[in-house]
Amino acid sequence: MEPTVRHRPERSRYELVLDGEIVGVADYYEQEGALVFPHTEIELPLRGGGLGDRLVRGALDDVRTRGRKIVPRCWFVAEFVELNPEYGDLVSR
Repeated sequence: MEPTVRHRPERSRYELVLDGEIVGVADYYEQEGALVFPHTEIELPLRGGGLGDRLVRGALDDVRTRGRKIVPRCWFVAEFVELNPEYGDLVSR
């Protein structure tokens, strides 16, 4: 089964779900109209397989559809945006 990203606004996070289990999270909070991403995490045994990229891509695609901006405080989100410049317009200046 392919992993999916779901938005859980009541928990202020995006979750990566694989085979019905949450295997990753991207936490956020709102500040000055932007979503600040301070932390992302993939379950330790699953790291290094590209799941972090799937999680962040899914979260940022959702942020884009909602017309929001981000502040990438998490190093992984910041690096993802740097390596994928098509997401650069989402960064709040």
